[in-house]
Amino acid sequence: MFLSLLNLLALYILSYYLVKLLIFLKIKNNYIVTFFLIINIIKWGDFMGLTSSSTGNNLINTNNLIHNQDFTIGLAGNPNVGKSTIFNSLTGMHQHTGNWPGKTVSNASGYFEYNNKNFLIFDIPGTYSLMSNSEEEEIARDFICFQKPDATIVVIDATCLEKSLNLVYQTMEITSNVIVCVNLLDEAEKKGININLNLLSKELGVPVVGTIANKKHTLDKLKSIVFKFCTNKIHFQPVLVTYPDNIEKNILEISNSLKNILPEEYTYLSRWISLKIIDYDDTIIQNINNKIFKANAINVNSLKSSNENIKNTIVSSIVKQCEHVGKKVTTFTRNSKNTDRKIDKILTSKTFGIPIMLLFLGIIFWITIIGANYPSQLLSTFFNFLQDKLIILFNNLNVPSFITNPLIYGVYQTTTWVISVMLPPMAIFFPIFTLLEDLGFLPRIAFNLDKCFKRCCTCGKQALTMCMGFGCNAAGVVGCRIIDSKREKIIAMLTNCFVPCNGRFPFLITIATIFVGGLFSGVFSSLVATATVLFIVLLGIFMTIIVSKFLSKTLLKGKPTSFILELPPYRKPQMGKVIVRSIFDRTIFVLGRALAVAAPAGLIIWLLANLHIGDITLLSFVANILDPFARLMGLDGYILTAFILGLPANEIVLPIILMSYLGDSALVNLEDTFSIGNILVQHGWTFITAINVMIFCLLHFPCSTTLISIKKESRKLKMVHTWFRNSNCLWNSFMCVY
Repeated sequence: MFLSLLNLLALYILSYYLVKLLIFLKIKNNYIVTFFLIINIIKWGDFMGLTSSSTGNNLINTNNLIHNQDFTIGLAGNPNVGKSTIFNSLTGMHQHTGNWPGKTVSNASGYFEYNNKNFLIFDIPGTYSLMSNSEEEEIARDFICFQKPDATIVVIDATCLEKSLNLVYQTMEITSNVIVCVNLLDEAEKKGININLNLLSKELGVPVVGTIANKKHTLDKLKSIVFKFCTNKIHFQPVLVTYPDNIEKNILEISNSLKNILPEEYTYLSRWISLKIIDYDDTIIQNINNKIFKANAINVNSLKSSNENIKNTIVSSIVKQCEHVGKKVTTFTRNSKNTDRKIDKILTSKTFGIPIMLLFLGIIFWITIIGANYPSQLLSTFFNFLQDKLIILFNNLNVPSFITNPLIYGVYQTTTWVISVMLPPMAIFFPIFTLLEDLGFLPRIAFNLDKCFKRCCTCGKQALTMCMGFGCNAAGVVGCRIIDSKREKIIAMLTNCFVPCNGRFPFLITIATIFVGGLFSGVFSSLVATATVLFIVLLGIFMTIIVSKFLSKTLLKGKPTSFILELPPYRKPQMGKVIVRSIFDRTIFVLGRALAVAAPAGLIIWLLANLHIGDITLLSFVANILDPFARLMGLDGYILTAFILGLPANEIVLPIILMSYLGDSALVNLEDTFSIGNILVQHGWTFITAINVMIFCLLHFPCSTTLISIKKESRKLKMVHTWFRNSNCLWNSFMCVY
């Protein structure tokens, strides 16, 4: 950030002397000067952190993570089995995140040391199988097949052993270097489930370790087994699934045919490749040809079985083997009361599910509204104090005013306003949101909303990405990676902005407090303001469903895809990890992105407020042009201009409005809602104006961070995305006019 500011300062000084040159040459047109400055500022926006080199596949460079790894480990498993918790406990802070090459699915890698050996470990995306039905399954399969890890740890759920063993057997078909980690033993014990780990190891023919992810001593056992396995101090031979005789015969025949053409380094895959040829999985066969055979692609038609429907037999054989082993190694000491099901009967019921969801959201918003006020005031006071000191410092250093003013009243005031207004609500909202996620409540919300999205011909997973959008629309857009269908993914990305994000909540809360809560006194004021914000949220959900339905029936026709939505067991949240993860992984990340675009935006806003056309500023000039259009929507020109200039970050919309009304040359930072309310009322705001502004805030175009995320996530569908984004804006305008 320091280097970015130096570059920005150098740019401004250079621009100043170029402007002087233009004036010397008698080129005094303010339009030319202003256009020149703004274009240069935008060009240098890459210094603020949103460059192509700082995102995407360029992040993947494990050589920067560890130079001398002795062994490479893959960590696989079903979703919700504690795999990521094990990964975090093993690697600690020695982690690296990025994207899998050529994919939009994020990866995580890290390392740990044990007995003077370095282990590089990759957290493979959670998946139920390796049949390549989704991007996650394809990534997991390709990593195990072609990256040749020294060991693949498959994490399974002790409370649901049979379901988890499916992935174990599919992995053992690919590689013999498998270690099974039976996690969640504490939850299994609570439910009266006992697993004979030694017998399970004998049945599978691979090492088996029991763990409780949040207890370190159980992970020490896992490290020890991994070390012994990788250093060949223990030896195992996997017991594979035995298929019907006709399939085994075909496997043997095809394996013999492959001996002459299969490269030596891939001979261990001969049985698995034979299976894929038999069930004729076209996607996997094509991948095998590209990765292994390349120019000498195998002729599948000459090798495959004549039975085209053999895949069901293979799958049923694996399922039967999982059931057999599961029943053999599992005993039940008592009947579990199954408290989870009793709770789910209430939380997922048709009668109480939606009302309870709304109650939880209302409580979260109320806590955020009440709790964010005081920290915001403290931060604002601190930054004002620091601003005075910076001005004194710049004066003592004799820094010219043409440098001091834009940096202090433009860049500094904008970024500090974003921090003081955005940080406290996020620091409250994200931990509570993460707490509900750890508790297992968010999947229940998705379950309750799944039917609504199915009726809109979209994927039920969109309910999950919509919930992510409450924290940040950009995060919600990135979360759309979990949706397999491109059509449904585009619909989810385009409608995610209808859910108010954390950047819009402070603005909505402020307006609701002044114009709606102000109609009441005492505790009713905050309750009514909360109810108003909750109504806006419901309107956003309603618009998401309506627009999704519209797109599904007109421009993006198609049938909804089916998916498995697993309801994980309720778990006691780990408060320390929840706070750390929510602060560093979400709050700081989102705040950093907002600041990256708010800093250059602050400079542009300052220029617009200080450069004049005749007797009025550029800001007023633009506002006067937009005023007739804004009046049609119940706004005014300054409000609409503020929303346009607030494209980099929604948090700066209100400061721009106040600055425009007061005719100030810098952003206005008022600490109390009473003063803000007086200014707005003096400039013609009414209750109806406030309602129009809140609706427009909900439905207007997303911020630049979200637009950048949509562009990155849509990849080859950029033209389609651009067209739909424009139609989205038109739809918003239509709703506001209506």
